[in-house]
Amino acid sequence: MDTTPTPTPQPQDSSSSKRHFHWTNKVGNEDSQGQVATSDTMSKIIEEEEEEEEHDKGVPLPGPATASQATRKKLQAVAISRLRSVLTVFSKNRSNLPFGLGSRVVGTLFGYRRGHVHFAFQKDTTSQPAFLIELATPISGLVREMASGLVRIALECDKEKESEKKTVRLLQESVWRTYCNGKKCGFATRRECGAKDWDILKAVEPISMGAGVLPVSNSDGAEAGSDGEVMYMRARFERIVGSRDSEAFYMMNPDSNGAPELSIYLLRV
Repeated sequence: MDTTPTPTPQPQDSSSSKRHFHWTNKVGNEDSQGQVATSDTMSKIIEEEEEEEEHDKGVPLPGPATASQATRKKLQAVAISRLRSVLTVFSKNRSNLPFGLGSRVVGTLFGYRRGHVHFAFQKDTTSQPAFLIELATPISGLVREMASGLVRIALECDKEKESEKKTVRLLQESVWRTYCNGKKCGFATRRECGAKDWDILKAVEPISMGAGVLPVSNSDGAEAGSDGEVMYMRARFERIVGSRDSEAFYMMNPDSNGAPELSIYLLRV
């Protein structure tokens, strides 16, 4: 008689991504749900294989089947070894995602005195920017806005149509509508980190938090020659993900009683 217990059906998760932010959901990584499910499935397979192997050890089979049992155990051992290898590689790949960011990031605002605002978010001060965007707002205007109090910048992009749906990360979107404290400020564009951008980020690499001006030689181009200075502000930001279509970055104020002076919201609507 088969005494194997009947598996109990597990309740299905009815949660789904919502459009609005859930500020309590903090991010340790940004792997897709499909990747996590794959890892969980592999782990479950390994556990089931190990349980089955232990069960076989405790229940001896008749003599004629001894060779068959040994062969089966060898195949199980090989399968478990391969699955563990896959999981190890999978874990390493997750940590090396090009757009990987955690719940704490380094944010740098910079730009030539008469130029536009650039924002860069990095996993740490030595890594390439995971998100670099150029706003149409002049940096001098943003500095004046920040001097008056809190600044909230909202960046919006359009959701893809159902017929053209693609798996594009929010931080990979290229064109954004910009709002500063509720006022529309043109468009912003995502850009790759060029040599000049990287030179600026390397120049402020030792700075954990602060603002100032970097002298730039005229050989760096016409824009630098018009003024010769780069303004910058660097701080740690707390990153919070509401869904695949919404993220927020809050500047972390060293004064525990103070509110963030700068907040940046990314929305796909």
